[in-house]
Amino acid sequence: MKKVLHKIMAFAMAFVVLFSTLSFTVNMHYCGGTLVETAFLKNVKGCGMEMGNPSTESCSITKKNCCDNKQLSIEGQDELQLTIDKISFEQQVFIASFVYTYINLFEGLEKNVTAYEEYKPPLVIRRIYKIDETYLI
Repeated sequence: MKKVLHKIMAFAMAFVVLFSTLSFTVNMHYCGGTLVETAFLKNVKGCGMEMGNPSTESCSITKKNCCDNKQLSIEGQDELQLTIDKISFEQQVFIASFVYTYINLFEGLEKNVTAYEEYKPPLVIRRIYKIDETYLI
């Protein structure tokens, strides 16, 4: 149960790190004040009603475009410390003591030593329970 809990927590922490550093953009196309199209990974195509430039230079009539494109950008965290060259003295002491205790945690006897391993059990000459006449009922 403990291993499963550790794996779940590690998986959750990996997702937290991933989604905290992830940035994305949402493109939205409005036509006449109503949302027509939304795109996450690509630019919006539009509804085909966008106003183009006038074909002649002498035409000075301009009409307001009814379509509008908006872009919502969500920036992720990019202030991660990638190098560990700025470790304080207290952090160095903690890391050294942690590594030392972790290595010495598994130090010990490789094999369980038993003192009676070389001795043989005594030979049974007579059945003691018959001599003393004690029986389990």
